[in-house]
Amino acid sequence: MSTRPGIVIVGGGPAGLAAARAYREHGGGLPVTILAAEPRAPYQRPPLSKELLRGELEEHELALEQPGWYEQQRIDLRAGATVTALDTGGRAVEIDGGGSFAYEACVLATGSEPMRLPVPGAEHPGIATLRCLEDWRALSAHGARVAVIGTGFIGCEAAASFAARGARVTLLGEEALPQQSRLGDEAGERLRGWLEGEGIELRLGGEVTAIEPAPGGGWLVNAGGQASPVSVDTVLQAVGAAPRVELARDAGLALRDGAVLADERMRTSAEGVFVAGDLAFAVNAAAGRRLRVEHWGEALGQGAVAGAGMARADARWATAPGFWSTIARRTLKYVAWGDGYEHVRVDDHRGRAFTAWYSDRRGICVGALCHDRDEDYERGRELIEAGEPAP
Repeated sequence: MSTRPGIVIVGGGPAGLAAARAYREHGGGLPVTILAAEPRAPYQRPPLSKELLRGELEEHELALEQPGWYEQQRIDLRAGATVTALDTGGRAVEIDGGGSFAYEACVLATGSEPMRLPVPGAEHPGIATLRCLEDWRALSAHGARVAVIGTGFIGCEAAASFAARGARVTLLGEEALPQQSRLGDEAGERLRGWLEGEGIELRLGGEVTAIEPAPGGGWLVNAGGQASPVSVDTVLQAVGAAPRVELARDAGLALRDGAVLADERMRTSAEGVFVAGDLAFAVNAAAGRRLRVEHWGEALGQGAVAGAGMARADARWATAPGFWSTIARRTLKYVAWGDGYEHVRVDDHRGRAFTAWYSDRRGICVGALCHDRDEDYERGRELIEAGEPAP
């Protein structure tokens, strides 16, 4: 057992690493321990559906920090350590196999778990999800025919990456257009054109009803409204993720809508316990309300706020959430509060560049989606954070 209370970070993803880094950068001097469930140091996850899946990147290139960095920063990284309980009264976390770590401050950064469809066959271990390196390793040996279920950003990215590697890809989704509810009809039409231009077959507007083993091997994916099932060698479910809140729930932390409540400094309802990343439902000081965001950049940003707070520095989460997505070699940049809009206007620019401006019922800018318009991405962030009208 750890006898000297220090900083304990539960989770080895971007939020946990950012918290440790920020704590040291702000002069924090207590011992820092990162308890990472995966048997490796923190690494980049966005390339899993893009460069890594296309074979353009090697595993060793994913590390977020060089191995010597942890020792230099006096950070004890415990890879493969599964935390089983958080005791907020005794200020300690317990790990699988026995033992515990006392803390003065703790950060919960446990991330999300990939969701599976509530249909027959979806839970079969041979049906893939994509969240970690083990998932990627299984998918790297994909067959010639691939079905990707889900038209969110990960689904679109993965479908394009499979196609780039020569697979015959079918993308299935409930919406009539990719990302229709999030981005609107016109942006969804452009995404559909990009995907079809890569030779991807789109079967949209119907729910997957079952995934069955095919005679002779492979899988049959049945979808409502489709004349025949899709026969494939590999199936990837990319239908969202659910926050891993079990530790927080069992410890009695305040939750709402399946996430951990936090203020703009990432403090939870328990003294000394912070939260960051996918499982946080935190106040954004610029938005003036709570948001739950699953973006990589926000995990880094929220982790940095938590780390600064543990070092007694004044930091708040006050940036508009944003991320980049590469689909069929085209990059989209998206910045938005992410909790809805009333109006959207799409502006076309030279060379097939475009910007979609999202506004609320008062005309205030709440989002911007940009392709080859970096200046609009930066301008959009400024307008969103300032609460100013869309241009």
